Amino acid sequence: MTRMPAVFQKLRLPVIGSPLFIISNPALLIAQCRAGIVGAMPALNARPSAQLDDWLAEITASLAGAGAAPYAINLIAHKSNARLDEDLAVCEKHKVPIVITSLGAQAQINQAVHAWGGVTLHDVIHNTFARKAVEKGADGLIAVAAGAGGHAGTRSPFALVQEIRRWFDGPLVLSGSIATGGAILAAQAMGADLAYIGSPFIATREANASDAYKQAIVDASSDDIVYSNLFTGVHGNYLAASIRNAGLDPDRLPSDARDYAAGAPRPWKDIWGSGQGVGVVDEVVPAATLIDRLAGQYQAARARLSGS
Repeated sequence: MTRMPAVFQKLRLPVIGSPLFIISNPALLIAQCRAGIVGAMPALNARPSAQLDDWLAEITASLAGAGAAPYAINLIAHKSNARLDEDLAVCEKHKVPIVITSLGAQAQINQAVHAWGGVTLHDVIHNTFARKAVEKGADGLIAVAAGAGGHAGTRSPFALVQEIRRWFDGPLVLSGSIATGGAILAAQAMGADLAYIGSPFIATREANASDAYKQAIVDASSDDIVYSNLFTGVHGNYLAASIRNAGLDPDRLPSDARDYAAGAPRPWKDIWGSGQGVGVVDEVVPAATLIDRLAGQYQAARARLSGS
């Protein structure tokens, strides 16, 4: 049986809304929490950094006494993040209930979050990183499998969850093409406790994405997702349409940014990330509507499997 912290025990649906770079904002996070799932947002989306304090104050006030689900803030733990200490201090000020760390597990972050009573999750793309994260004090893990949006891994979700569950009995979240209630239930059947859902929330009214980006999510299928390390130096999944709009051929991308023509402009700020699960996203809706739909599908899947 999984050792689940109390913070996860009052969810309407076993889901965390993935913290989406640029896309997630207080409006989306608050809508997610009010609809009964964990809403999440990267600290780096607050620009300038002082805005994070204002955003967390807004979130805390908006969710107070509403019977809402808890929220999470994502911290990039890589040494290149010059804001890390400042953002961690702001999270401590507001006693953020869940902190998600990415790109490097750090014991001191886990210790700081535990000191104010928070819970930490660390995202990983394979079992070796998972062990290191737990050794450094992470309470739970986010297994980022093949097909996830952003900086996805290459492991099958079956392989990744199986290997982690052989030794870890703490909270386990699965990411990778989860876009229906049936997929949420399947993640649990595999051994995960929660599903991590990102790309479908890009096509919500609250999301900080352009109308063109939202429509591209609606129009796309898994055939339109390109896996490349060209844009950030780390492999991730991106919408082919945005790559074409940037004047590049998604079928003939350089294998590495270092292969890009010297001195050539790199029009990449409008390259749009997406996971492979977007084939079932067919309209732009409020976040609460999407969560209602997922909840209905989840209950229908449970009923179907139980034969009732």
